[in-house]
Amino acid sequence: MLASGREVLDLTLSNPTRAGFAYDSKAILEALCNPSSLDYDPQPRGLLSARSAIASYYRTRPNSAKVDPDAIVLTTSTSEGYSYVMRLLANPGDEILVPRPSYPLFEFLADLQDVKLAPYQLIYDHGWQIDFDSVRKATSARTRAAIVVHPNNPTGSYVSSTEQQQLNDFFREREIALMVDEVFLDYALDEVARPSFAANQEVLTFTLSGLSKISALPQMKVAWIATSGPEELVSAALARLEVIADTYLSMNAPLQLAIPVLLEQKSTIQPQLLERVRANLSELDSGLAAHPACRRLQVEGGWYAVLRVPVTQADNELAIALLREQAVLVHPGHFYDFEREGHFVLSLITRPKQFREGVRRFLSSLQRTS
Repeated sequence: MLASGREVLDLTLSNPTRAGFAYDSKAILEALCNPSSLDYDPQPRGLLSARSAIASYYRTRPNSAKVDPDAIVLTTSTSEGYSYVMRLLANPGDEILVPRPSYPLFEFLADLQDVKLAPYQLIYDHGWQIDFDSVRKATSARTRAAIVVHPNNPTGSYVSSTEQQQLNDFFREREIALMVDEVFLDYALDEVARPSFAANQEVLTFTLSGLSKISALPQMKVAWIATSGPEELVSAALARLEVIADTYLSMNAPLQLAIPVLLEQKSTIQPQLLERVRANLSELDSGLAAHPACRRLQVEGGWYAVLRVPVTQADNELAIALLREQAVLVHPGHFYDFEREGHFVLSLITRPKQFREGVRRFLSSLQRTS
């Protein structure tokens, strides 16, 4: 379709650099021209200046968390961070708990690290919640860690303080670590900042985040692991993580040196993103008002919305028909491991004009098929 010159309204857009936001290009590019970049100073955990800037990010955000720069290990992506922690905690055949629904990345990473995934459920009942009965059932003698996404992608649900305490109580007793993905942490749609797990002290916790979402700079490949928990466990884990990081060599110097400036970009880019997300969410709700059979599920944070629609055919078939007939691209729910048909995921950072027209076509198509 694209090759033929036909415009496709992409309601799956996840790349903020192509979504029409205004970046401080001068500051970003100048930050990459530090003369110190010419010196090779390999530090397995990353340069102290970079790690200190990240620690400051946690300290200065609402619900501040005290994070020791020495507890931070730089990685080129959260994917690499996941790989480091999986390699640290698990032998081949060991198990990692993973939420369902969630982003499909985990299956690929687990395969690469020769570990198995055991899903636990997020259930929807006037909002999303962790199904702790499914957590208990999924946990076995070979469980080494549980992945928690805060807020979840695509449900946009944060882990509540009550749920965090339940997670701590359950996994502390079983000596199982937490791997917490917080890339969308700053994007709370109700303007109520949620606390980070980076200061979680009750269980060995690896908190992953990066500039891809914090500063909407996915091309810069800057991420990190912040380790917290009981002191003796943290000390041993960091010593081993340092060996892993040293084996793969440290992140490139220009980006490490630029991290303080790149983190500062959040102050200008996050308001733009939140304004876009809220506007598109309002537009979606306006469209849904005329389609009572379709429902938007509650979203607390992040860049995505989940729709529940009448099941007239398989979600994948409907998504393909929508693309062919209406030139609108959406993600069917199975892409994110929804167990039942009738779920679609839309990106809320799509340009407003395209989003408005894409939603109109999507809902009109649903009405014709129902």
